[in-house]
Amino acid sequence: MDRQELGFCGPGLMGAPMIRHLLRVGHAVQVWNRTPAKAEALAADGARVAATPRELAQGADVVLLCVADAAAVESVVFGADGLLDERAGSAGRPRVRCIIDHSSIPPDATRALAARAAALGVGWVDAPVSGGVGGAQAGTLAIMAGGADTDVAAVAPILAAYAARVTHMGAVGAGQTTKLCNQAIVTATVAAIAEAVSLARRSGIDAANLPEALAGGWADSVLLRTFVPRMTQDGLAPIGALKTFQKDVDTVAAAAQQTGTPMPVAGTVQQLLRLAAAMGLAEADFSGFIDVLQTERSMPQ
Repeated sequence: MDRQELGFCGPGLMGAPMIRHLLRVGHAVQVWNRTPAKAEALAADGARVAATPRELAQGADVVLLCVADAAAVESVVFGADGLLDERAGSAGRPRVRCIIDHSSIPPDATRALAARAAALGVGWVDAPVSGGVGGAQAGTLAIMAGGADTDVAAVAPILAAYAARVTHMGAVGAGQTTKLCNQAIVTATVAAIAEAVSLARRSGIDAANLPEALAGGWADSVLLRTFVPRMTQDGLAPIGALKTFQKDVDTVAAAAQQTGTPMPVAGTVQQLLRLAAAMGLAEADFSGFIDVLQTERSMPQ
């Protein structure tokens, strides 16, 4: 693989292991984060820390983003000292020629941001990921990509550093729509697992045995094997917050409204997540669905 000069904005729980994979295969990577300590922690792995996204864009051909939401993407790319700071005009034109956005944001927002970047001669690939922190650490993420054929083909070798599979779904925005499909399935499944755990417990069954009992059957899945332990054991490190699920399901609901798509299950999950937030569980782990159902587990204080 050819060594490339890359930039990465937003090295958090997901981004940090992705950056380490990029470094491991020989790429040079500059990093930036709103919280400097998160970027500086990667210096020991060989990453260079940039003071601003603008500085990072001056020294990288391709920049990857993994930030919280559409507002954060817009700020990092087009805001003050952003990758493509629109106030700068033609002065100090950045080197970056393509942006890969791993954030999960609305498809229409992606298309609008990509159009602004295209006006400056910069390509855009929306490339949300699935597989969680574990997939990022193992380098086995699934990436659903949207963008021009040439852009997606050009960045595919970069993505291969931490993805087991990259699927080109169509034009810009198609990757984000595919991620919404993913999140509709994931959130509904995790909610159903919480209901099953609750039913087992209230029926006097050891819910922790569900993955073994259901192994090989139609209910068996990575989600079942991941979340039953998280719903029946204490002290496991969180892998994500319910507020992230809520953001994604709210976006699913907006897309369903825009396209006239009936999604009654996603609508129910949306209400469960709103209830979770009202109960003070927005920062709870993804497995916090079980607490919304008020099983015997203690509620957070």
